[in-house]
Amino acid sequence: MMKGFFVTIEGPDGSGKTTQIELLTRYLAAKDLDYIVTREPGGTRIGNRIREILLEKDYTEMTAETETLLYAASRAQHVAEVILPALKKGKIVLCDRFIDASMAYQGMGRGIDIECIRKINSIAVMGIMPHLTILLDIPPSIGLKRKKSHKEIDRIESEELEFHERVREGYLYLAKKEPKRIKVLDGCRDKKVIYSEIVSLVENLLKGGV
Repeated sequence: MMKGFFVTIEGPDGSGKTTQIELLTRYLAAKDLDYIVTREPGGTRIGNRIREILLEKDYTEMTAETETLLYAASRAQHVAEVILPALKKGKIVLCDRFIDASMAYQGMGRGIDIECIRKINSIAVMGIMPHLTILLDIPPSIGLKRKKSHKEIDRIESEELEFHERVREGYLYLAKKEPKRIKVLDGCRDKKVIYSEIVSLVENLLKGGV
């Protein structure tokens, strides 16, 4: 039985997820709350190896189906080894992306059937879904510009603008389907303003409001 809280941060590339996760981590630590921070793909030794394969720019021959299955495989290990045990211990799990990313990137982005992705990931997540998902929304043209100015981009980030626009549409579609869980925040605003809104959402969750 789960006793903890599962919070995910989602958004297109360059939406500011890393910054907000760092700020939220400081908040949780200051409140002396028991938490862990993790990410997808990755989060485990096996997941990190899969991450290397998924993001390697040289693997241009990778099919959308292979990509979808690799993300699900990493997620299965992640849930079993990290997320579920932490939740059972009553911890707050803060995760950079989860199943919604597969729906947006492999579903809308790659064109893989959404229901097919759900079925594949039903095995991976073992019934575990986020209590709260914070979606940082940003136009892909702005997000990709941010990415390129900070580091070398990976295989997914290297896709054409049209791909990233479909991903954004996918995220917003999911948010409309699950407005109680997925909260959309404008990622173009000042990071302190966004952080304040995220803290309010998390506090509401901890009080049982979401």
